[in-house]
Amino acid sequence: MSPDDARHTVSAEGADPLLLAGINDANFVELQRALGVRVSQRGDALTMVGSVDQIARATPVIQGLIDLARSGTSVGPEDVFRFATEGLSPVELGNPTDTAKIILPGMRRSIQAKTPGQKEYLQLIHENEIVIGIGPAGTGKTYLAVAKAVEALARKKVRRIILARPAVEAGESLGFLPGDLQQKVDPYLRPLYDALEDMMPHEKVQKALDTRVIEIAPLAYMRGRTLNDAFIILDEAQNATGAQMKMFLTRLGLNSRVVVTGDKTQIDLPRREDSGLVQVERVLPGIDGIAFHYFTEADVVRHRLVREIVRAYAEDQAG
Repeated sequence: MSPDDARHTVSAEGADPLLLAGINDANFVELQRALGVRVSQRGDALTMVGSVDQIARATPVIQGLIDLARSGTSVGPEDVFRFATEGLSPVELGNPTDTAKIILPGMRRSIQAKTPGQKEYLQLIHENEIVIGIGPAGTGKTYLAVAKAVEALARKKVRRIILARPAVEAGESLGFLPGDLQQKVDPYLRPLYDALEDMMPHEKVQKALDTRVIEIAPLAYMRGRTLNDAFIILDEAQNATGAQMKMFLTRLGLNSRVVVTGDKTQIDLPRREDSGLVQVERVLPGIDGIAFHYFTEADVVRHRLVREIVRAYAEDQAG
């Protein structure tokens, strides 16, 4: 400790120590890297050591992290970095009673919006029958939509969840692939399984799949159906054609919600203008009950390097 260093201690009583500090104190390490303040925890006391200015900048971040840990919200180093470098206190994202926080039955932790953009996205899903979320990788577009679907199912607001993706890499012509239908499409749908299993015990996910309470299927298999009492998500929508997108959106039945997610920088179709995601931007704005939400690099909540990668590619394309 330098002679010029100050010391400040705050109470972390009621905060889960692991949620607060992270694995191997990763959250505290990131805070030191970002703001220069050293953080240690002993019992319910959390101590910051650094210059007066460093402690002043770190205190609202620390207090916000303590509040989130008390509510059971998981926070990672990438969140700490964002809060520290953008001057945003975690408590500004909302309180436990608003739509920015999703509490799933049987889950020890909650799922919380980590950026103002994510908070707005969740609010739009709460208020509209159809929400179209567009933005780069790592912004939580699909993850938060799946969380809202699981919440709606748990609260009996819907009777089933339908998750769809275009299998564009296989041209939606899956017959030549080995195995039965499930084995053919699993590689394209795996990210949706991963999101579900992060929110529900594996055995519950499997039971829901077996009873078709949760259905995960290629987009092409949605044709001809009307989906009532369902929460329906179309992921990777930039790879749906215009005809497929129209078919999907018109599956909407009574007491159903639809969330469409996609990234216009990752269109794999032969012609960009064929993308249904690009088309709906022209066709659907202004319709009551349909909302568009645009994520930016500021909403990237994966590893901090993902944000830098997204920015670098955007600058390259702009240049």
